[in-house]
Amino acid sequence: MKAVVDSRIKFRHLQTFVEVARQKSVMKAAQLLHVSQPAVTKTIRELEEVLGVAVFERDGRGIRITRYGEVFLKHAGAALTALRQGFDSVSQALSGDAPPIRIGALPTVSTRIMPKAMRLFLEEGTGARIKIVTGDNAVLLEQLRVGDLDLVVGRLAAPEKMAGFSFEHLYSEQVVFCVRAGHPLLAGGSAVFAGLDTYPVLMPTRASIIRPFVESFLITHGIAGLANQIETVSDAFGRAFVRESDAIWIISEGVVAADIAEGALAALPIDTSGTKGPVGLTMRTDAVPSLPLAILMQTIREVAGTVSPTG
Repeated sequence: MKAVVDSRIKFRHLQTFVEVARQKSVMKAAQLLHVSQPAVTKTIRELEEVLGVAVFERDGRGIRITRYGEVFLKHAGAALTALRQGFDSVSQALSGDAPPIRIGALPTVSTRIMPKAMRLFLEEGTGARIKIVTGDNAVLLEQLRVGDLDLVVGRLAAPEKMAGFSFEHLYSEQVVFCVRAGHPLLAGGSAVFAGLDTYPVLMPTRASIIRPFVESFLITHGIAGLANQIETVSDAFGRAFVRESDAIWIISEGVVAADIAEGALAALPIDTSGTKGPVGLTMRTDAVPSLPLAILMQTIREVAGTVSPTG
């Protein structure tokens, strides 16, 4: 029954109802809508028939909105606003006047997800401009909070950092201990953890979203600290340094997944499943995605759906 009732309400019903409510006059509403007064009256009666209640009542020589009309007005107004925003988004996208879509992506996402997602997005032909920024999770979230970014694609932040944000889970990812092909520690065994102090270790910075996971993992395995460590969030530096040295790179798996698949780098035989964490889309709760942003989010979802749920 609900589907039948909903399908009977048309755009003209909402537009006419809202305008009559604003003007408190059928005559003024008819003038603004460029239709006749009988047409406005008929449209309001059709709406009342669908709702099963009166939305206006006589008030002397004029009319006033009823209690039921007041309730419906909030939703009707919101629906019209959403439709106008949708029309504006499409119009701006087609004309090229829309502001750039600003995306914040953690290094793992920039490497593993965004290239394929952008290829799919460009095939849609929206003409929208895209700006992609990579950095620490804390920095990206702050830029999102103040409106410098429209979307952050990365790991779920701590609960106290998520106030005012919404998060959509895409997949889970864990940390790996990455080395060059042929590294001495690839033989495995108990010597892996004992050997961490023997070689330089590239660690995520203290502001990094994965740093607490890494520290907890090391402590669990009896490693309170590493004497010879370098903190970095630069995947370019990490990749180059590890390839030409015996350094160990502690990094999200997505950053080096292609390197490992190609055989240039390898993951040490360590069970790091305890470092697994959710990766997804973070937005401000009060934000309404433009059409191009909604399309880009969908292409990101499609690519993320091809990522192994085990990271």
